[in-house]
Amino acid sequence: MQVEGRIIICDAIDEIGISILKKAGLIVDYKPDVEPDDLITSVRDCDVIIVRSRTKITKDIIDAAPNVKIIARVGVGLDNIDTNYADTKGIRVLNAAEAAMNAVSELVIGHMLSLSRNIPKANDGIKVGRWLKKELVGSELRGKYLGIIGVGNIGRNVGRIAKCLRMNLIGYDIFPINQEYVREVGMIKTDLKTLLENSDFVTCHVPLSAETKYLINSETLSYMKPTAYLINTSRGEIIDEQSLFIALSEKRIAGAALDVFEVEPPTNTELLQLPNIICTPHIAAQTKEAQELASTVIAEKVIQTLLTNR
Repeated sequence: MQVEGRIIICDAIDEIGISILKKAGLIVDYKPDVEPDDLITSVRDCDVIIVRSRTKITKDIIDAAPNVKIIARVGVGLDNIDTNYADTKGIRVLNAAEAAMNAVSELVIGHMLSLSRNIPKANDGIKVGRWLKKELVGSELRGKYLGIIGVGNIGRNVGRIAKCLRMNLIGYDIFPINQEYVREVGMIKTDLKTLLENSDFVTCHVPLSAETKYLINSETLSYMKPTAYLINTSRGEIIDEQSLFIALSEKRIAGAALDVFEVEPPTNTELLQLPNIICTPHIAAQTKEAQELASTVIAEKVIQTLLTNR
């Protein structure tokens, strides 16, 4: 079924989604490098705005787009979109939360293995001629307690993979945790403090909001074991980086792995240079499969929404 409308895509997305939109009859203006000043003029006649994480959809952008019915994020988080203001204008905000689930989960497990087995340090040593075998005594994931902060789609999938590695699961969420899932994986539900006190690994999977900004701070870090590791693939501002720097440099926790940062690219060089932190450049959803799926999911959701509302 054909659908009418004009779409602007403000960030780079997989070609498959663009193709789906065009085949449905939509006019697609693909501007993956558009800057805010140009975007204000470009959205004037658009029915749909599609972004990833680079472009910020502010009140000014929304006001410049009187015809916009949908703002869609090819990804999970919506913190780069003024969702509250969009709602006051009757604009639907869509995302592709399901698309990145597996990619993000696998990176979390990869970070856990890298931390527990000292893989980056071993690699760096070999490359400069150092044989660090005696120094790099790691630990196994089997039998360890994984604390999952935010037990949504991604948190649950991380838990399922970790369960296959024979880990024990502890979960905390401000929303009710699915009871069937709790029974499936044998998760212990608890409060945040108890989770942090008892976990060998802690992984964060919450959206950025007023309630979750700096959820991990000097106080909450103080609850963690000195042998514990922290992983964050959600949003950088979930963690107070200065508090994390102190905790790591004073060995109050054993290590951390970050895929996201308060400022991206990160500028907190003193944190990045610590020997007990692993960093990746926001690549959790950066797999070929996840990018194709996210692009497809958003294209199909946009088409369905336009057809429903016409």
